[in-house]
Amino acid sequence: MEGLNLDGWLPIRVWQEAGQWRVDWCWFADARLLQPFFGDAVEEALRLPFNQAFRRQTPLSALTQWQQQKPGLEPAALIFHASRCGSTLISQMLAQLDDHIVISEPPPLDTLLRGDIPHAERCAALKGLVSAYGQRRRGPEQRLVIKLDAWNIGELGLLRECFAQTPWLFVYRNPLEIAVSHLRRPGMHMVPGMIGASVLDDGLPFSGQEDFIARRLGRLLQTGLEQCRAFAGTALNYNELPAAMAGRLAGFFRLDADHCRQALACARVHAKQPTHAFAEDGEGKRREASALLRERVLKWTQEPYAALELLREGC
Repeated sequence: MEGLNLDGWLPIRVWQEAGQWRVDWCWFADARLLQPFFGDAVEEALRLPFNQAFRRQTPLSALTQWQQQKPGLEPAALIFHASRCGSTLISQMLAQLDDHIVISEPPPLDTLLRGDIPHAERCAALKGLVSAYGQRRRGPEQRLVIKLDAWNIGELGLLRECFAQTPWLFVYRNPLEIAVSHLRRPGMHMVPGMIGASVLDDGLPFSGQEDFIARRLGRLLQTGLEQCRAFAGTALNYNELPAAMAGRLAGFFRLDADHCRQALACARVHAKQPTHAFAEDGEGKRREASALLRERVLKWTQEPYAALELLREGC
């Protein structure tokens, strides 16, 4: 097998061309991934003259080949979430730690999880992709944490098949506050047809944006609840943050006292807009909610949210 040299390169896209799955790579050298989302880091890297002049594309099998040649870190934790609920805050706190690699919602991972790929090939590619993200590009890295897209909670079983020993977290929040955030600025999964088929689909007609968002959110919470029960997930409510990083999350992520202090220092700024100071917004979101939204959210999310709270409090 001819050797590969992908040191400093990370997969940024997986796509199908002429019936063959391929991987697009981008040169990151030893740059740390400190941006709120992997896509932000990719946009920044693609502006480099080197990446504008040179691109690398390989068959999907190169992921497995590169893993065999140079195994990366195994994932130390997976973060699932109900969206707009503090998962980015957690990933940003961890990203500040020198010995952590944090990959936040990488599009290639979602493509592999939900793409039409034979099972054995998909599992091999998933392991190879995660290994590529877990390469020690700087030297001190010891732990790899991956935050997934909200709808990927439906693919947890597949990820458990590939990474059976990896602990995972499900982060959620008062569903009315999540719903108001999506009414203000809908996420991809809260726009009909935007992300394709997913676990959030219920096959029922909807009447207006409030109904659609509330139902999708209910599906997210219900699936998170079922997966926590089936696969021993750790449930975390947004209202525990950021203090939980020095509490039960310290044990979950295996952080020492210095790690906790460094991570908590990041909590003073807005996780998705690091140039802005953090300000609690839950009360304002609840006041903003219309009577219709309250009724829809109550109907579709009350039961799974209450069950998640019972599960969390029983930990």
